[in-house]
This record gives sequence, C-alpha cells and structure tokens, in this order.
Amino acid sequence: MMNIKKTRRDLHGVLLLDKTQGMTSNDVLQKVKWLFNAKKAGHTGALDPLATGMLPICFGEATKFSQYLLDSDKRYRVIAKLGERTDTSDADGQIICTKPVKVTESQINQVLTHFRGDILQVPTMFSALKYQGKPLYEYARQGIVIEREARPITVYENQFIQFDAIKNELTLEIHCSKGTYIRTIIDDLGELLGCGAHVIYLRRLQVANYPIENMVTLEQLQNIELKDDLLMPIDSPLQDRPKVTLSNTQGKDILLGRTIELEGSTQVETLVRIYQGKQFIGAGIMQNNKLLPKRLISTS
Repeated sequence: MMNIKKTRRDLHGVLLLDKTQGMTSNDVLQKVKWLFNAKKAGHTGALDPLATGMLPICFGEATKFSQYLLDSDKRYRVIAKLGERTDTSDADGQIICTKPVKVTESQINQVLTHFRGDILQVPTMFSALKYQGKPLYEYARQGIVIEREARPITVYENQFIQFDAIKNELTLEIHCSKGTYIRTIIDDLGELLGCGAHVIYLRRLQVANYPIENMVTLEQLQNIELKDDLLMPIDSPLQDRPKVTLSNTQGKDILLGRTIELEGSTQVETLVRIYQGKQFIGAGIMQNNKLLPKRLISTS
C-alpha cells in the first residue's frame, strides 16, 4: 500500500507559545508545525530546555520578519541557587564548586548594581554561538574552551524580588537587550558574591511588546480546534515600528523592488512597516525623503 504524503498548508502569522520545561525549542517548533500542518515555521530565539515561557513561532511570510523579534528586548524571571556553581551555569550541568553562603540582602543589592545598564558580557561556552561553523556547546561538551570576546549588552532593569536565606535562593526579574545570557549574569553574580551561583528556574515573561495573555501551552494547543485564530498578524514582529501607507501605484513599485520618494521623510535611517492601503506588504528603510524596500511579503 502506497503512503500518501500529507500536503502542508500555507499559513502566515505568529503564535505566542508558552514553552514548558524539559523540551528543546526545536522539539517544540516541530510539534507546533505538525499540529498546524504548516509548510514553513521557525522560532525566534531559542530557550534552554530548563527554561519556560514566551517563544514566538513564525509561520510562512511572518518568518521573513523573525529577525526583528530576535533583536528585540526580553523580560525574564529567574531563580538562582547560591553556594553552587555548575559547568553550564544552570541546574542541567554538573556542580563544579560548592561554597558557604554568607551574604545579606544589602550585599546582594550592592552587587546587582554591576548588572544594570550598559555592560560587557562574555558569552557562556554552553551557548549556540558559532565558532568555525560549530556551536560553542559542542566544544564545551568535549572539554574544549574557546576564547570569547566580551559583547556589549544592556540590562534595562534588574529587579531584586526575593532572597530565601534558608534555601539560598535569589529571585530576580530582568529586562534586557538581545544577546543577553541570563545564566552568565547569574554565574558572574555568584562570583562577585564569593559563593557561586547557578540558574534553577528561568521563565521568559515577554518578547518585545507581545501580550502575555495571548500565550498558549503545547498542551492547550492540542485541545483547541480553531488553532488559526490564535495567530498574531504577519506584521506583529514590527508592531513598534512607524507605519507608512502607500497608494496602489506606490505599493506596486515597492513590490517590484523600486525605491520611491515620499514627502516628509526623516534624515535618520528608520525601519518602517509598509502598507498598500490596508494591506501589509513588508518592511522598508526611510531616509532622505526616500523609501527603500527591505523585506517584502509575497502578495500573489
């Protein structure tokens, strides 16, 4: 008997998945793609298996704008275990150092000042950053340490929530820029406190300005019939960008890859959302009274 290949659907939009603990982001992506029977899908910034929370998944034409979610700010709730340092800086790793915890809330608050504002961070070896085509974590698992350059990040907020002195557990809420490793912040924090620390709980609360209440778990998704109704619009990754509305003629020119002139444009290079009437057709760059196409959707 011949196997009939299932035809995948053309589906466009963004799902705000509430990732559960223990699964990789790619495992979750493949399950969601299967549940929607979608042709094309991609996530926007992996979460560690230990982590939970908001993982936007882009379908179809929305994948063209996933980079803007990768580049967006994130907000996390993290619980750190003080007194123990691990090789991965989280609870999935092996404990490599144990020290007594003799810290006060005042000392913690003092050290937290080092992890606010514009700072330089050396990425963890257990990261997906590439070196000679391979992710760093593959080298780390072989015991190989690669020299990493410190990268500029911004921690807009690093809020002290609670310190449980009995369990030696510190809870923080962190709002940060793209490329920030929360595990590295916790590891560095533990070193400054002189006792070591690692992440035992991490939840991504928010990506960009997406509404938290729109998140759905994989389990909930499996029990929802009208799944397409959960999708955010294709233009939602650009929701905080200025909007430019074009006439039908101007829209056709942009879709053909042409640069068009517009009155009242800014001198500063600005990324904008482009609409042909009410229809979103892509992203462009506005500068010096000109609109240049950058990423356009297929309107056929």
